[in-house]
Amino acid sequence: MSGFLRLLLSRRPRLISKANVATPQRANYIISKPAKDHIGVVETIGVMTVMCLAILGPSGWILVHIKDYRKGE
Repeated sequence: MSGFLRLLLSRRPRLISKANVATPQRANYIISKPAKDHIGVVETIGVMTVMCLAILGPSGWILVHIKDYRKGE
């Protein structure tokens, strides 16, 4: 066992040169333009309502029927 530990300790990790390290690519195509279509207040409220119902609906259903789930019937 001690021979194995000496072997591990004797080997040193190689230094990584900067040429071998991959540099992250940067996005050079950031474009800032006004929106193509204007989104109205009614559309915004409608989408927010649907999203709230989709997220809160199932949890509300479970909370309303929690006594039925506890009975195990």
